[in-house]
Amino acid sequence: MNYLYKHIFKPILFKQDPEDVHVRFTKTGAFLGKFRATKFFVKTLFNYEHKKLEQNLFGIHFKNPLGLSAGFDYNIDLAKIIGDTGFAFSSGGTVTNREYEGNAKPRLKRLPKSQALLINKGFKSLGIKKVLENISFTQYNSAHIGISIGATNSPDTCTPDAQIADIIESFNYLINHEKAEKFAYYELNISCPNVAGSGALTDPVVLEKLLSKVQELDLKKPLFVKFQLEIDWDEARELIEIIIKHKVDAIIIANLLKKKSNYNFDENEINEIIHNKLLGNFSGKPVEFLANELIGKTYQEFGDQIKIIGVGGVFSAEDAYEKIKHGASLVQLITGMIYEGPQLMGDINKKLVTFIERDGYKNISEAIGTHYKK
Repeated sequence: MNYLYKHIFKPILFKQDPEDVHVRFTKTGAFLGKFRATKFFVKTLFNYEHKKLEQNLFGIHFKNPLGLSAGFDYNIDLAKIIGDTGFAFSSGGTVTNREYEGNAKPRLKRLPKSQALLINKGFKSLGIKKVLENISFTQYNSAHIGISIGATNSPDTCTPDAQIADIIESFNYLINHEKAEKFAYYELNISCPNVAGSGALTDPVVLEKLLSKVQELDLKKPLFVKFQLEIDWDEARELIEIIIKHKVDAIIIANLLKKKSNYNFDENEINEIIHNKLLGNFSGKPVEFLANELIGKTYQEFGDQIKIIGVGGVFSAEDAYEKIKHGASLVQLITGMIYEGPQLMGDINKKLVTFIERDGYKNISEAIGTHYKK
């Protein structure tokens, strides 16, 4: 399957508009998830399970450490199929209070030599009401589905107080909806750099106010917070202390990269983006080093107080294992799947077992943070 994707499907797909390809894949996945036969076929083709990959975290049993990051399944259309592809969990959205079509096109651009994507979707969403109305769940071979919530991308909601009110309205609607119980966890996205008012929620005073109001809601589900990437450690420490204070269950490290001066970028690809004045921020390999560094610092100082979910530049089992050894209990990805193919999750899980056995561990959890353990 890897050969077919890399040498036949990928060259064809990469000649087409990336957003058009994304939409077709999402629609295809939603269709395949409707039928047991197609779900079984997908599971047989891609899924890999092993006891040594299983963990119990936040009161949830994860069949493996891999999750689909928010930013792929905008409107949670893939709830019925995503677990059959090899993911143990999936963050749908980011979903906003009101509908937003997305930033002006182009919103996606591939940087193949850099193994990256330029992303400027800006919380494209049908809005919380339509998403919950349309979503369809299954318990049959399904991943744990979470919902990522962010502030509506609008001039009306670009100030800190407006963003907080908008997010709280979304959570209020969600927790009072009959489908709320179907979600395994909630995710709060405070760090997307592609939206109006970006950065407001990562001010310590504003974050304190937001999480205080979220905590008052008594969510009854685990809560994860998606953290920014480019931040000085002293500033990060202050924000993490606030996150821990308000009983957040996990911190997701990290969001998109803003800087264009990164050693993983191909010079010609970056110069093209600069020359054409393309907007957006980056996912993929250029994120990896900074994300791993921030995961490691967070684990060393706060690993006994909060769980870490690592994201950024996961293209292989080696990449996933590095994040785990830096301190991540779980790992999310998107861009690696786009570049490597839908068989990637199964390949990662299978090889992780070989790493565990090579290193003498009985379970993946024993590898967490081992870069810093004697």
